[in-house]
Amino acid sequence: METMANKIAVEKTKSSKIHDVDFDNLSFGSVYSDHMLVCDYKNGKWSEPKVVPYQSITLDPSAKIFHYGQSIFEGMKAYKDENGKAWLFRPEENWKRLNKSAKRLAIPEIPEAYFMEGLNALIQLESDWIPQNPGSSLYIRPFVFASGNGFHASPADEYKFIIACAPSGAYFSGKVKVLIEETYSRAANGGVGYAKAGGNYAGQFYPTQLAAEKGYQQVIWTDDNTHEFIEEAGAMNVFVRIEDTLLTAPTSDRILDGITRKSILDIAKDEGIKTEVRKISVHELVEAAENGSLKEMFGAGTAAVVSPISGFGYHGKDYDLPELEESYASLLKKRITDIQYNRAEDKFGWRYEVTQ
Repeated sequence: METMANKIAVEKTKSSKIHDVDFDNLSFGSVYSDHMLVCDYKNGKWSEPKVVPYQSITLDPSAKIFHYGQSIFEGMKAYKDENGKAWLFRPEENWKRLNKSAKRLAIPEIPEAYFMEGLNALIQLESDWIPQNPGSSLYIRPFVFASGNGFHASPADEYKFIIACAPSGAYFSGKVKVLIEETYSRAANGGVGYAKAGGNYAGQFYPTQLAAEKGYQQVIWTDDNTHEFIEEAGAMNVFVRIEDTLLTAPTSDRILDGITRKSILDIAKDEGIKTEVRKISVHELVEAAENGSLKEMFGAGTAAVVSPISGFGYHGKDYDLPELEESYASLLKKRITDIQYNRAEDKFGWRYEVTQ
């Protein structure tokens, strides 16, 4: 990785908010740390990033983010081990995926040094904001949006790249009941489903509200053409265990290439668990539920790592999953979190130390 010629400029806050925060009662993503990284794209290039006090942003009403939705983001976390050392988990993958999203939305790509060294400088400064309660972490939100002005339908000429942080407690979603979607689609072939674009998530909210009105916590998205194949679980990748085989759908134009998803597949193989990356039909899922071969379903993503699914609804009928004492979900979650919190060997080289 190329390094920046100049050390990242840091403007420290004059008054920290950290002493006002109850770290024993943190909800997800609602309390923000003292500083953020900011980098602006103007005149055809990115300026060098700088760390500044967390603050509001002023935009013109004609800023293109408001009109044409050029907005992308990532989700990642910083962790502290028992010795107080700070760690990240596969941050290079977040940088690569951010730029994959940027390219699809005609947003200028972020230089690797700006992302990695900027991130390191920010987390180093915000180290005290990383909670050390069990399961807690510092949630990190890198995002890029169109700040340039104009009502004409074209890419903006100015953009803003920001990384902001939110200390968060343990994310216990509990087991969720999901509804297999038969009408609405999350994404389409040739679209932007594989990108972490803000509009992808905006489009999910209404169908999820409809599912909630029926008593479900989340939606299982199906393919846009036939609605015959399951693809994602809400905003997470989805895994299905039939007998002792762990299945997940292949990535595509419609499916996000989840970092947790990739990690689960590698760890499962390391554990000797048989895995298959292939299409999973709703018919196959229902048949497995009816004959007892469907053992587990779970979502996989940054926030919860693994979110077990207790059952699903389809065609007006509910299918419950069995309670397992030794589930793949709990095993895989423990393997990943042990690496993240520096509690176990990292044979994959995923753990990234935040350096001083």
